[in-house]
Amino acid sequence: MATDRPTLAQSRTSLAVSFLLMGTVVTIRVVGESGAHHLRESIDRAIALMRMVEQELSRFDEESGLRTLCRHAGQTVLVSPVLFHALKVAVEMADLTDGVFDPTIAPRLLQLGFNRHYLTQNPVVADIAVDPTASFRDIILIDEGCQVRLDKPMLLDLGAVGKGLAIDLAARELHNHEGFAIDAGGDVYVAGVDPEGGLWHVGIENPHDPARLLDQLTLSNAAVCTSGRYRRPSSVDVSQHHLINARSGLSAQGLMSCTVVGPQALMADVVATAAFLLGPQQALRFIEQLGLAGLCVADDLKIERTTTMEAFRRE
Repeated sequence: MATDRPTLAQSRTSLAVSFLLMGTVVTIRVVGESGAHHLRESIDRAIALMRMVEQELSRFDEESGLRTLCRHAGQTVLVSPVLFHALKVAVEMADLTDGVFDPTIAPRLLQLGFNRHYLTQNPVVADIAVDPTASFRDIILIDEGCQVRLDKPMLLDLGAVGKGLAIDLAARELHNHEGFAIDAGGDVYVAGVDPEGGLWHVGIENPHDPARLLDQLTLSNAAVCTSGRYRRPSSVDVSQHHLINARSGLSAQGLMSCTVVGPQALMADVVATAAFLLGPQQALRFIEQLGLAGLCVADDLKIERTTTMEAFRRE
């Protein structure tokens, strides 16, 4: 007997909101059956969480938790759980890469001209006389009570972990919906179903032509994060970009980009950056050793993938 009851696809609502965060346009799309007003309230709560992460981890904001910590070298400082977790992940990745990845790289980024807030364009003024020998080994993390001590004066940059952490917190807020996607530039997290009720499709950008894709992935409940050198060249030295090998002080060469697929955006984000910094000889092996999937794009656009990446490819 025919009825007028709507099908699941007809009752499904999709709402997308875009905004600026951490120097990029972020789009959150939520799929559900609860109506646009309820979806918008969920998105607003997710945005608030992402902005909280930015406020805590920004190296461009003098009042951020990160900058406040850097002004108190030699002292044990109580920090927020968000900042503590970000530092812990960054220090662990620095240790895994033997200092090729290092959150104390901020002074070098300032030298290369990466020193302006993306909204105000005001330059960052380094208010700390840093110790040039400072490294991740001088960041002491005390688990009891989220306390940190910087044993040498330093400036920190948590750009490689901040966006992924913000995405993960937003995803936690949105998890009750039928599906959602968070797209923060080169970092994406998708869950549940897309607006048509299927898996989500995520494209891998061609570094030479952003309008074209090098690859397409089909997946859900996973993050796809890319680190590449083609979007942010130095304004001071055109041969340099923002992904700096901390041991050499120079921009990493040999790859155009690295993409990592993982269960959380924070892990995929920081591993993509670390793999890029390690270079073409080590990148894929490093990704695989951590149990993740990934692909690397060489200067000539040759693509190499982990064997586990094939499961996500959309032919």
